[in-house]
Amino acid sequence: MPEALGRRQTVRMAYDLDLADRIREVVQAEQGLTERQMFGGLAFLIHGHMAVSASGRGGMLLRVDPAETESLVREPHVGRFEMRGREMDGWLRVDPPALETDEDLRAWIAHGVRYARSLPPK
Repeated sequence: MPEALGRRQTVRMAYDLDLADRIREVVQAEQGLTERQMFGGLAFLIHGHMAVSASGRGGMLLRVDPAETESLVREPHVGRFEMRGREMDGWLRVDPPALETDEDLRAWIAHGVRYARSLPPK
């Protein structure tokens, strides 16, 4: 009998380890910072709220103020995050070309950190 038969198997999606390290370097001094695997990637949470994640689909998943979504998706290589076929305000996919420089990465992360800090701790 196969070893896995009757057992629940966990499939993990790969995320960009280099991007995760770059994100970690930017957010490491944030108070209340934790890391957790979420959405197939590695998420960085501030006081329990996701700010940014190295996505399992490549690039970055970013949580932002929903009121900023429309203006931010106008940037090149940025779109709304889609969950179950539905685009969501306040959640962005930032593709790798938008994250090439450390300056670009820091600017995008700042949006996520600012929004996560604005929420009450969990």
